[in-house]
Amino acid sequence: MALRAKAEVCMAAPWLSLRGARALGTRAAQATRTVLPFEAMPQRPGNRWLRLLQIWREQGYEHLHLELHQTFQELGPIFRSGEGDRRLLDGAAGWGRGGRDPVQQSLVRGPTGPSREDHAPVWVMLPEDVERLQQADSLHPRLDEPGALGGLQTTSWAQVWRVLASQQTLVMGTVLASRQVGTQVAGGCQKQGTRNGPEWRFNRLRLNPDVLSPKAVQRFLPMVDAVARDFSQALRNKVRQNARGSLTLDVQSSIFHYTIEASNLALFGERLGLVGHSPSSASLNFLHALEVMLKSTVQLMFMPRSLSRWTSPKVWKEHFEAWDCIFQYGDNCIQKIYQELAFNRPQHYTGIVAELLLNAELSLDAIKANSMELTAGSVDTTVFPLLMTLFELARNPDVQQALRQESLAAAASISEHPHKATTELPLLRAAVKESLRLYPVGPFVERVVGSDLVLQNYHIPAGTLVQVFLYSLGRNAALFPSPERYNPQRWLDIKGSGRNFHHVPFGFGMRQCLGRRLAETEMLLLLHHVLKHFQVETLTQEDIKMVYSFILRPSTYPLLTFRALHPGSQPGHQPPSA
Repeated sequence: MALRAKAEVCMAAPWLSLRGARALGTRAAQATRTVLPFEAMPQRPGNRWLRLLQIWREQGYEHLHLELHQTFQELGPIFRSGEGDRRLLDGAAGWGRGGRDPVQQSLVRGPTGPSREDHAPVWVMLPEDVERLQQADSLHPRLDEPGALGGLQTTSWAQVWRVLASQQTLVMGTVLASRQVGTQVAGGCQKQGTRNGPEWRFNRLRLNPDVLSPKAVQRFLPMVDAVARDFSQALRNKVRQNARGSLTLDVQSSIFHYTIEASNLALFGERLGLVGHSPSSASLNFLHALEVMLKSTVQLMFMPRSLSRWTSPKVWKEHFEAWDCIFQYGDNCIQKIYQELAFNRPQHYTGIVAELLLNAELSLDAIKANSMELTAGSVDTTVFPLLMTLFELARNPDVQQALRQESLAAAASISEHPHKATTELPLLRAAVKESLRLYPVGPFVERVVGSDLVLQNYHIPAGTLVQVFLYSLGRNAALFPSPERYNPQRWLDIKGSGRNFHHVPFGFGMRQCLGRRLAETEMLLLLHHVLKHFQVETLTQEDIKMVYSFILRPSTYPLLTFRALHPGSQPGHQPPSA
């Protein structure tokens, strides 16, 4: 049974609430009878050249989310980027020596239709517009091709990762294929640089049953549960070594190891030894490669490839070498599974990749590409929501206590049947939603609209990039009363109210994140096992500043104290020393 946290919760610091904010409401003002032309839409102010110079000078755009949030407060629930922002770096952002190649241009412009670059990107932040975008989705919904940071064309994270596919013989999975590039031929070997349209849909429909479906979750959930239990046990072992019965630490690196271990086990059916065990040298090399890849991605994404290949050749080299190691690891895992399946069909579930191989509906290259993208793409995007959830629970002890009571009440049932965690922890699931509302790790989701439509009474031409800004959606007081408060109960109160598009951090429709259920399961189970055994505390009561760095992440990691809970002890009170 869901438990309501009744006490006051911490208020967010002033930087979350911008001055001069206007009440955006759940809908814009009542639409006029005549649909307004695209050009009548409010336009984002500012000098695009100065903005670009700032990005290059600072090697990033840390306050992008705050700038866009302020723009929504000033202009209302819809606006367009400045004219020309889209084409500012059209040639410079292309891969290789020139700009976009003819194949890429045809993908953007289409065989007969107008180029979407004729229209600046549009920003929206209301659930009703998300619903309209999903209703307008075609069988092959498209995302954007160039990196569009606030309307400026730079190198997106997907483009950085995709350079490897354009320069080496690799097949991209459906994650990177959400961004279109042309198929290139080099050295007599065709390099698959595109997985879009019918081909993308073909692959995605064959991945969903074993990765995203409820049945798939029930099958890989016990594997994730085993890793979450090991994480909790390893933390308890460390706490026991301290006579005070508590441990204060930056837990980010431990959560990082947990997410990699859990994802690897669910995908490949193999433990790396990063949680509670001794990792092998191969596991450590794989871990190091992931760390280098993620770090170099951030270093490369804010400058066009045509410039960074001259200014940052060492970083590109490290990035390529890291991906080589990651894909080599994936090769070895898949070959091992393939050989085992060739000799004997398993009697029990051994992981997502084994199921894909048994189904024999996807090529080995496609299976490898998708599994490695799921591993690499799910690390930081799971780590930071987990970290911020623990932080919010530490400074909201009454909310934490309500969640603990729920976990303890369901502990015996979940221990016997781990899959019941998805149904018997509604408040904890709501806490994950609340964390993603306040701290959306991917602050916007997007669509290139396939046909003309109307948003907020403005005509949106086919081919226009529309970006849904989740940061502002989650801070709309008309949608979420007292939006600065951490209040998981709000999600249970609105359940069944028809507000289906209030929570879209994983995207929506056919293009929603392929690893969504795996990420949700990893977060839910780690929190469940930690809350059963520890009171989480922090001395930091002020908000942690978030920065945009290809994802939204905390600028500093909070120190958290994990205090062991002894049988019969009252959470919130210090237990006797161990």
